[in-house]
Amino acid sequence: MQSHQYAGIPGRLSAPPPGWTTRADVVVIGSGIAGLTAALRVRAEAPSLSVLVVTKTVLNAGSTQWAQGGIAAALGEGDTPEEHEVDTLVAGAGACDREAVRVLVTEGPDAVRELIALGTNFDHHDGVLSLTREGGHHRDRIAHAGGDATGAEIQRALIAAVELDPRIEVIQHALAVDLLLDAAGAVAGVTLHVLGEGQKDGVGAVHCRAVILASGGLGQVFNQTTNPAVSTGDGMALALRAGAVLRDLEFVQFHPTVMYLGPDSRGQQPLISEAVRGEHAFLVDWAGNRFMQGQHELADLAPRDVVAKAITRRMIEEGKPHMWLDARHLGAEFWERRFPTILATCRSHGVDPVVDLIPVAPAQHYASGGVLTDLFGRSSIAGLYATGEVACSGVHGANRLASNSLLEGLVFSRRIAAVLPGELRPWSTPAVDVRRPGLVDESVRADVQRTMTERVGVLRSAAGMAEAAVALSSLLKAGAGAVGPDQWEATNLLAISTALAQAASRREETRGSHWREDFPERDDARMAGHFDTVLTGGELVTVFRPSPATDDVVVAAAHPTTEH
Repeated sequence: MQSHQYAGIPGRLSAPPPGWTTRADVVVIGSGIAGLTAALRVRAEAPSLSVLVVTKTVLNAGSTQWAQGGIAAALGEGDTPEEHEVDTLVAGAGACDREAVRVLVTEGPDAVRELIALGTNFDHHDGVLSLTREGGHHRDRIAHAGGDATGAEIQRALIAAVELDPRIEVIQHALAVDLLLDAAGAVAGVTLHVLGEGQKDGVGAVHCRAVILASGGLGQVFNQTTNPAVSTGDGMALALRAGAVLRDLEFVQFHPTVMYLGPDSRGQQPLISEAVRGEHAFLVDWAGNRFMQGQHELADLAPRDVVAKAITRRMIEEGKPHMWLDARHLGAEFWERRFPTILATCRSHGVDPVVDLIPVAPAQHYASGGVLTDLFGRSSIAGLYATGEVACSGVHGANRLASNSLLEGLVFSRRIAAVLPGELRPWSTPAVDVRRPGLVDESVRADVQRTMTERVGVLRSAAGMAEAAVALSSLLKAGAGAVGPDQWEATNLLAISTALAQAASRREETRGSHWREDFPERDDARMAGHFDTVLTGGELVTVFRPSPATDDVVVAAAHPTTEH
């Protein structure tokens, strides 16, 4: 078998030449709330354009489907976008783009109303939209559906709308391999590998005038994650290989309350939504102490980074593998009505939260960084847009505020659609691809995940990340004996892990979800700003871009007792 060896990250994935071609004006990669909203809105703004949606497995298999808590927006009586903005900035720990946050919170309410008009059935009480609270929010502003099945309901409504539009083509079971670029370095298409269940077999090329990345996150970089199996960082890696700028990869959010299934459990783990704590459940240690009291003004509903750190500290202090969530006082009727999905999941693992404490520990949940975009989803590559978790729009900063993720995908996909038709480039021919190909074997996947979990996980240090750099570099030198989806995913995971570890080693402070035991304090004097990463000639280059911290005195005055 042919071996694919290289010294660094490949400029493109080793793959067979395209065996078929097709074309569409716009290709959307991903089928969650961000991708399907982008497809629908592009068609609404420009009915003459053809749109192709590419999804890795089936339309409802992405992260949106798994979103439990809900979608945040200032929809309740007395709430305002300004208050939502303050909560978002405080959670983001000085790394948000304030203008992007303002866009999110001001356009969010109308975007959610449009989602309702599309057919999304959010929960109501006495004819009024039901709103709850989650960590970091000072108001009840989380709209939910089916109790704890918000993502599934949103996904259902969006899929139904897409299926009604004959000008939106969908290719399922398709992995996006690499962008096709023209002589000017702009997007001219994308190569895909479609499995037998899709419309076409093998590797093909889609010629297009724009690509919208909405491919989700990178959760499978770590041993334990709340993300589905499809979240292997493919979109970020594809953009990186094409020359796009990735920003703030070090800000990886670890959700504090993920059900602990044992030390050997791997892959997607059951999430215990923050909304459970929003309904007055609370954390306790092994002695029954409510250890979040006194840690933060919001106690158990503090921002996620605060709670995850508190749980991890108590785990280390007590030498225990997890802490406990106590929701027994909510009662059976409330559990069955408000959190039926979580209740069923817990019981399937032998825990009945009506009578039992739930074992919880932090696990990877969300990537706040990603492909750098402006306020209209434009990346640094002409014709390439990004939205949702794959993007770094600037709204999340160092730590995403609970339930802002669905809103981000909704708002910024609408903004892409508002400008894309007017700035579509003419059709162009893909240039000869001179980027160096490469591939690693799928067997490196377990080593990547173990290295990232142990050295670049919740708690980081210079020594640990130096060890990670050596380990990841050695894996980059290993060739692959076969070519296919398993090898492409493994190579994507390794590329993004390497970039993430490099950015994390450069940020010598603790800020939001980035926790350095050797630099335990936030350092605005040196570290207020962003780390941008690009791939040049197989080498990653990470550059610091200083900027003022965004949670300034205005935010501090609004909530003077917050930890941030």
